[in-house]
Amino acid sequence: MSQMNRRRALQLLAGIGAVGLVGGCGSDDEDSTTPTGAPIKIGLIAPTTGALKPIGTEIVNGFQLYLDRNAGQLGGRPVELVVADEGENARSGQAAVDNLLKQGVLALTGVVNPAVMIAIRDAVEEARVPLIGSNASPASLQSVVYIWRTSYVLNEPGEAMGAYLGQELPASARVAILAPENAGSRDVIAGFRNGFGPDDQRIAGEVVFTDDTAQPGNTAYVADIERALARNPTAVFCFYSGQAAVQFVKQLRRTGYQGPIYAPGFLTEGTVLGELREQEATGISTALNYSADLNNTANRQFASDYRKSFDDSPTTYAMASYDAAQVLDAAIRLAGDEPSPQEVNLALGRIGQIDSPRGAWQFNQSRTPQQRWYLRTVQRDGQLLSNVLINELVTLG
Repeated sequence: MSQMNRRRALQLLAGIGAVGLVGGCGSDDEDSTTPTGAPIKIGLIAPTTGALKPIGTEIVNGFQLYLDRNAGQLGGRPVELVVADEGENARSGQAAVDNLLKQGVLALTGVVNPAVMIAIRDAVEEARVPLIGSNASPASLQSVVYIWRTSYVLNEPGEAMGAYLGQELPASARVAILAPENAGSRDVIAGFRNGFGPDDQRIAGEVVFTDDTAQPGNTAYVADIERALARNPTAVFCFYSGQAAVQFVKQLRRTGYQGPIYAPGFLTEGTVLGELREQEATGISTALNYSADLNNTANRQFASDYRKSFDDSPTTYAMASYDAAQVLDAAIRLAGDEPSPQEVNLALGRIGQIDSPRGAWQFNQSRTPQQRWYLRTVQRDGQLLSNVLINELVTLG
């Protein structure tokens, strides 16, 4: 699949988003600001402290933006949004969920850390309260009834990039893989190998895992990077996000490596680009289910409103949380006059396609999105470094 210039890509993607889909960026009905039912309580789980706080902020912002565009209502009912701090580990995430369940929430949303999603699985299923996760989505989360996700399954970004590189890289290429040693990395790498070819000889040796427990300081990854580069790779595939992504890219470039870097979009998403120098970030290519410059009606409205509200470009984290609010809006409306959590959960299976900023999508059998994945490259767009949309890669789910 050859790359195309940005203008052509935007022209081809301009039609994404469909007529007659659920939602959009807010209701245009004349009476949409008039509540038709009793107030409801929604619990949002997101890190408001610790290293994952920037992603948590995006998730809160995305959900709040949908409420602001819809007069603070979901399904015609005034919403009390209760945000609980997910913290940095499974124990703090479990405490947040327990606290929200005690408050009698109609539904839950959020969750950033995959370890937290695994830890809270049984509590959510036993409580029979729907959780519309807007980020964490480990591949091992199977056979759930009350957990839905508006983000992705974590092997999918690796698979989308792997399939692309499998076609694009020459036979002489050598790809080194680096990632923190945790379950999320193993999902991403499994997806990459599946897309690229599990036995492809262009993969330069075993994965180099970095210490997931170490603080991402100025030298945290140097020894592992040097070990990977000793294999003389022509390209690097990696999986990092947040501060770990910032430090990994800086340390990789500091070794003198100037070759191509490929990754799931989290490597350059959100606050990361603002902390990298242009020569460090330019040319990094990533696969993600969203780009802020997607040219469809829903995204033009969403991205414009997000920038006005938060003085920043939206990310996949904010978009997925916005969509979580959107599917809850539709499900609560379908659930009837006095919806219970169980009725809302049943309604989630009936909402059909969503007119999303990422393009139209719908839930599949595993309660995750069937959606498009996009190739993005870091380059200057006006005065700022941006993840510029290059092409559509594949539909997964």
